[in-house]
Amino acid sequence: MRRLAVTFILLLFCSQIRAQSWELGAFGGGIGYMGDLNPDNVFKLSDPAYGFLVKRNIDPRWAVKLSVMHGKMKGADSLSSNPHQQQRNLSFVTPLTEISFQGEFNFFDYLPSAGKRRFSPYLFAGAALSMFNPKTQVNGELVELNPLRTEYKDYRKYTISIPYGAGIKYNISGMWTLGAELGYRTSFSDYMDDVSGRYPAREDVYYGRDGFKPVNLTDRSEELGRGKLFSSGQQRGDSKVRDRYFFTGITLTYTFMNCNCPPVF
Repeated sequence: MRRLAVTFILLLFCSQIRAQSWELGAFGGGIGYMGDLNPDNVFKLSDPAYGFLVKRNIDPRWAVKLSVMHGKMKGADSLSSNPHQQQRNLSFVTPLTEISFQGEFNFFDYLPSAGKRRFSPYLFAGAALSMFNPKTQVNGELVELNPLRTEYKDYRKYTISIPYGAGIKYNISGMWTLGAELGYRTSFSDYMDDVSGRYPAREDVYYGRDGFKPVNLTDRSEELGRGKLFSSGQQRGDSKVRDRYFFTGITLTYTFMNCNCPPVF
């Protein structure tokens, strides 16, 4: 009888504390950009986005997650209501791939098909590697901006970012969990949109690595037919504020139970 009681207690303890182990899942939603070409609208979506995740549940409140996300960011001065931005006439589009490691905190104890609650709000934060390659339209074709050194500066096409956000998860059936989340990223780069500092001197602009066809995409105000509106040294972007972006959407995950209980006898 005593052994039976001990067995019951251990099994109960195991199911509540150590049973939840791994989650595999997918993300679907949208990506948004905030930077020099969209400084104000923090909820503006650019394009659809998708991703995959692996999560290790430490206990019913805490988890760590590895995720890979992909989307396309874009922005254009022509879409702004700001007269200065409209005159600047810059635009960009970039694919973005993010690999992140995050910690996650559930406000309620959450165990699919075993806990008292079927849902829980949660917070998350971590670190990420963000890879990008800004381009712009020229005569109907996409041109890479990084090799052209539009501000007479070299920059890497990757950066460290800090993801943070919140969401809510719900146990829809068995081991399946449906979630919805909004997560912002603050990057350590101000060149995800190829806009950061000041207009360089015209003679300093790098005209392309092939050395044949001159391409100057530093100042595109002339394309509006009002002549050249900016000169060397004038502000082109805001270098004090780094570029940011966000993912929002739903997640669908499946939990794999792995009860590692000590032997009873």
